Amino acid sequence: MQGRKILFGVTGSIAACKAATWVSSLVQEEAQVTVMMTEAATRFVTPLTFGALSGQQVYTDMFSTDAEEIMAHITLSGDADAVLIAPATAQTIAQLAQGMADNLLSAAVLASAAPVVVCPAMNSKMLAHPATQRNLAILKELGYLVVEPETGPLACGEVGTGRLAEWDTVREVLQGLFVEQDLAGQQILITAGPTREPLDPARYLSNRSSGKMGYFLARTARRRGAEVTLISGPTNLPAPPEITLVPVQTAAEMAKAVKEHAENASIIVKAAAVADFRPKNVASLKIKKSTAALQLELEPNQDILASLGKGKVQRPDQLLVGFAAESNNHEAEGRRKLEAKQADLIVVNDILGKQTGFDVDTNQVIFITQEGAEQLALLSKEETANRIWDKVIALHKSKRG
Repeated sequence: MQGRKILFGVTGSIAACKAATWVSSLVQEEAQVTVMMTEAATRFVTPLTFGALSGQQVYTDMFSTDAEEIMAHITLSGDADAVLIAPATAQTIAQLAQGMADNLLSAAVLASAAPVVVCPAMNSKMLAHPATQRNLAILKELGYLVVEPETGPLACGEVGTGRLAEWDTVREVLQGLFVEQDLAGQQILITAGPTREPLDPARYLSNRSSGKMGYFLARTARRRGAEVTLISGPTNLPAPPEITLVPVQTAAEMAKAVKEHAENASIIVKAAAVADFRPKNVASLKIKKSTAALQLELEPNQDILASLGKGKVQRPDQLLVGFAAESNNHEAEGRRKLEAKQADLIVVNDILGKQTGFDVDTNQVIFITQEGAEQLALLSKEETANRIWDKVIALHKSKRG
């Protein structure tokens, strides 16, 4: 978001208080935020608050005689990279749907060529009214991006749909405006996180995977236009917005879910740390120390990546990416895995590095393909995910011709 010019419209809803935190978040990401407020919005949050958070003048009056505000609806809209209206009340939505320009906000939107993101927030009955639904449909037809409101407790005391969407969801919509949609049309299947193999009702075998790499892959793929299905073992991470999340626990459950979704995928990325083995016998009751054996008999789990590689005979156009978490001989182990699993790309990372191991926010990976190896610099996992998609897109183009 660095350097992006966001024209932020705030309208008269109690959810305007949330908009203040959104402005703060954008500024922290080094976006340039200019706030416009309707007269009703100033009854909920003062312009002084938004001015302090944005570090910019706040605009409220289309007919101001102040030299800096004269023709503000033209000057502000012409300079914006995106227009964000949050919260958007039923009144404002109706004005925008009819092309009205009777206040600064609606006039600026009408004068803007920038993409417009609308975040409705209102009582559930107001939202469900046919007039509001018709107006939202019109906005979508006009090309506005409508971020659907959420369901939960409302300020009026009721429970229903009408809550302002969460910032994480809206942020992803904004991010998608500023990146090339080079994964549009792709159906991508991603696995992430660890698996848990039960010993008894209280204990299980697992590993230290946090799932962060797979979740960033899902988030960035969706941001770049893909339709994403994320099959995830147990993690503490929130689901990325606008993806299909399939939660699983064991390696067998993950294998079953992958099989169910793999057929429709054009790209499969196996980023999960799947347990290689599971206990041969699972106790139905908690094992007591006094009766526990000191040896644990294990049996192998299915190799999901290898089974996908064998299936590529039927889907030669499908691109398969695997991960290799290694502690030594990184390139050699990656090359071995590439050949053994019949993958198109293996992403190798060092699990012993303090900045590249489990549960950290950075990574330094090696790409292994049939053409050779490529070492990346130390990057955030989000940026690493984008570099992986850049490589995948290049491989996909090469595969197609």
